[in-house]
This record gives sequence, C-alpha cells and structure tokens, in this order.
Amino acid sequence: QVPLVESGGGLVQAGGSLTLSCAASGRPLRRYTVGWFRQAPGKEREFVARISWSVGIIKYADSVKGRFTISRDNAKNMVYLQMNSLKFEDTAVYLCAADSSITPPDKEYTYWGQGTQVTVSS
Repeated sequence: QVPLVESGGGLVQAGGSLTLSCAASGRPLRRYTVGWFRQAPGKEREFVARISWSVGIIKYADSVKGRFTISRDNAKNMVYLQMNSLKFEDTAVYLCAADSSITPPDKEYTYWGQGTQVTVSS
C-alpha cells in the first residue's frame, strides 16, 4: 500500500495560483510514477499531469500546458502541482495517484488519494 494524501486546495480567483501537494507515508515516492487527475461534478475523471519515476518523464494535458507544473522532491517524499493562471473550468477535486510503471495508462494507477477541492471563482 502507498497511502497518498493531497493538500493545498482551496478557493482562488480566476488568474490566481495554487500549489497542491501529494504526500506518501511508508513508501518512497521516488519509486513511483505520480499523476495528478481531476474530477468536476458531473464529469469523468481526467488526466492533468504525471511525472515518471527513474527518468522523470513529464506529461501534461493540453488544457493545462504552460499553466501547470508538476515536480517532485524525493527528499521530502512529495510531489507538487503548481497551478498558475487558474480558470473557472479548472474547478474540480484534484487527486494524486501512484503506480510502479514508468508510463501507466490513466485508468490503471494502483494507488489513489482522496482528493483536494480546488474552486476557481470567475
């Protein structure tokens, strides 16, 4: 098991910024690919970004490219999602997920957090 806990969500005005954190306990997160996903009410869960273990390959959804940055701090066992220029449509519950594969398919991550709410006011 890799317990994941997200934090950093909140209410922000459009154009603002937030940084989400994904923490793991008991396992070194550096050995896992970590992805960020989001789910808005009435919508399916969608991929946001991921950072692979080992080689650090990074991928972003087109909708967040240039605005969001994913990073990891192996010393702190954390993965972050820096979100800038937030838009109303970024409102969602954001979840982090981890998997031992380097490039896991979006729906096949093994471990999931409970999520943190991000609300962007227009």
